[in-house]
Amino acid sequence: MKRVAVFVDVQNIYYTTRQAYGRQFDYRKLWQRISAAGEIVSATAYAIHRGDARQLKFQSALKHIGFTVKLKPYIQRSDGSAKGDWDVGIAIDVLDAAPDVDTVVLLSGDGDFDLLLEKIRRDHAVEAEVYGVPALTANSLIAAASVYHRIDEDLLL
Repeated sequence: MKRVAVFVDVQNIYYTTRQAYGRQFDYRKLWQRISAAGEIVSATAYAIHRGDARQLKFQSALKHIGFTVKLKPYIQRSDGSAKGDWDVGIAIDVLDAAPDVDTVVLLSGDGDFDLLLEKIRRDHAVEAEVYGVPALTANSLIAAASVYHRIDEDLLL
């Protein structure tokens, strides 16, 4: 059975499913789908911590499914913009996991991850699967993946 590591860019998935469908992503269905194809040896969800009750409930649900939840504080800048980006943390964790698994699954539409996927495929001969909302996933990320899975109605609440 293939060994799988899952990495979720929670903010990206939240905003792209909301923008494209006006609905929430179903992490339980995702877990069932991936675990049917292999053994999930690690699963990490990267999120921004605001401390509100709905978010805490969501994080608890992710943990109950089997995800490790990594949080960064939400930072509001003086100019009104906000900061909360996990790209480097996700990249480091993917690079650390790649030598020990057969498949890396990334949930994000962010094209910044294309070089990362190309590198792990080349250096570690792992499969790199991407789940993303079709209209909001960078073409370069789709091209860098071994397999691209469309997030559509069957993976939404």
